Amino acid sequence: MSFSHAMGFRAGSPAQPQELDPMLLWPAVALLLFGLVMVYSASIATAEGSRFTGHQPAYFLIRHSVFLVIGLIAAVVVFQVPLRVWQQGAPWLFLLGVALLVLVLVPFIGREVNGARRWLPLGLVNLQPSELMKLFAVLYAADYTVRKLADMGSFRRGFVPMALVMALVGGLLLREPDFGAFVVIICIAMGILFLGGINARLFTLLFLFLALAFVVLIWTSPYRRERIFGFMDPWSDAFGKGYQLSHALIAFGRGEWFGVGLGGSIEKLFYLPEAHTDFLLAVIAEELGLVGVLAVIVLFGLLVQRAFAIGRQALLLERAYGGLVAQGIGIWIGVQAFINMGVNMGLLPTKGLTLPLMSFGGSGILANCVALAILLRVDYENRALMRGAPV
Repeated sequence: MSFSHAMGFRAGSPAQPQELDPMLLWPAVALLLFGLVMVYSASIATAEGSRFTGHQPAYFLIRHSVFLVIGLIAAVVVFQVPLRVWQQGAPWLFLLGVALLVLVLVPFIGREVNGARRWLPLGLVNLQPSELMKLFAVLYAADYTVRKLADMGSFRRGFVPMALVMALVGGLLLREPDFGAFVVIICIAMGILFLGGINARLFTLLFLFLALAFVVLIWTSPYRRERIFGFMDPWSDAFGKGYQLSHALIAFGRGEWFGVGLGGSIEKLFYLPEAHTDFLLAVIAEELGLVGVLAVIVLFGLLVQRAFAIGRQALLLERAYGGLVAQGIGIWIGVQAFINMGVNMGLLPTKGLTLPLMSFGGSGILANCVALAILLRVDYENRALMRGAPV
């Protein structure tokens, strides 16, 4: 049997489902569907008790389902776009992302919620530019690295231009403020530069500088400083700055091995804030126990592993842009999932980051679905190239 047949290719039938990597596709589908169920479970009490939702228990389920359908439709469309088109458009998409980040800060245009200005109202829905910026950062950083491969050892030509661009994006994100998105985007850019072959000594110095910058940003902001102190000992002020974390830990404790049963969470009943967004994993832990949490971790692990494997295959086929995009998407999903899980478990300070593919949020679901479609496209073009077909 030929390699192409073993991988599921059929001659003359482009983009058939059997040509997609099942070890990438099915974990992604499982996370999306699992997230849909858990968003409904985590949001029933909140939706039923709020005048804003019309006291409709299925309010967030319906909206999340609509977002998911839109994301999947966008993914199908994006999958048809050749990777070279994304490479050509990467700088323009990045500029679009910067423009949206500026627009969200304009008074009477950006929407402010709980002291943060992160959304652009678009009628029935709100657009969160920082979610789209994560995707644009992957596409741009990969394109930049490919164009600058010969200069990766140079501080002035290889690093400084990217540093200035990321400083601009970081400044805009911190103005919202959205420290979580800032951390993820910096990790994406740094990771892609590292994989692209940036000078090791330069990378080490840059890492130390960023670590120092993070300490300064936290120390000079009373809000972030309080979050750090609350994270270190949430029980010292369990009804104040440690409120979210203490209730998340209670949810984990109640779940034990197998949980209290789907729908049986007590913490989601107005005790745990943002149960269907930032703290969805805590509800999973309470209702499905350690087994449910491990299932989520394994699914994300499979997804990230396949992203890096697809990227490595593209690099072996001398498709540097596709390889860096695939691995950049792996970094994005892996880092954001790790941070969200760490926050829920009390291993990291509280940040406003959702669990990718699972938490409620239209912009996040849309960006995640489009990113997965691009990742599947990289894999599809890898396989097409190996069997000698045009891409």
